[in-house]
Amino acid sequence: MARVIAIANQKGGVGKTTTTVNLAACLAEQKHRVLVVDMDPQGNATQGIGVDKHACENSIYNVLAEQIPCADVIVPTPFANLWVAPSHRDLVGASVELVNESRREFRLQHAIEPLLEQYDFIMIDCPPSLCLLTLNALVASYEVMIPLQCEYYPLEGLSELLHTIIVVRENLNPRLIVSGILLTMFQHTNLAKDVIHDVRTHLGTSVYETIIPRNVTLGEAPSFGTPVIHYDKRSAGALAYLALAEEVTSRG
Repeated sequence: MARVIAIANQKGGVGKTTTTVNLAACLAEQKHRVLVVDMDPQGNATQGIGVDKHACENSIYNVLAEQIPCADVIVPTPFANLWVAPSHRDLVGASVELVNESRREFRLQHAIEPLLEQYDFIMIDCPPSLCLLTLNALVASYEVMIPLQCEYYPLEGLSELLHTIIVVRENLNPRLIVSGILLTMFQHTNLAKDVIHDVRTHLGTSVYETIIPRNVTLGEAPSFGTPVIHYDKRSAGALAYLALAEEVTSRG
């Protein structure tokens, strides 16, 4: 059965999509079968693993709004063992379209249930808000990974997200756990070190040992539609995500 992991944080710019794309690619390099579900209307995860979102006939929008089988929208990426259920800008309107539908929070869960035996990992890239799309991702997942930028404002919003996860677990998805908090965009500043200290002090072993640094190759690789390990596998960013993949599999 697949491990279904939502990559979530309502704060934008903390590395959700970067983590989804690069962790998925590293797990695929380990010979795991990996599906990325792109739930962000911007579609950056789709583009980041080499798939033209504009060329896809259907997308995860059609799965949620029209309930077509998820298997019908999945497309292969240029990389072995890695597939994507692409995003589309129409996802922006999905929350409005589904507002009067019963059990709208369970649309994604029902869609991916038939796929659980086909993949080792299903990774869901969430939008930067606590909206119906993110709620669908949390209901469909077994685990949540929370990327947390090593700065003050992202740390301030962490408690709100953790509270949301508790509410989802109590009311919609009792199996949901926080698999880990991932510290991202680390620079050697006193503020970053203070954030790391505070997070580790209060959350202990739920924080991943791996820390993702600020790294120019992590910013360059998406413009080539390529995960960083296929762009520059010796870069600090690639080595960090390879280490994270090892940590994720060891925790499983």
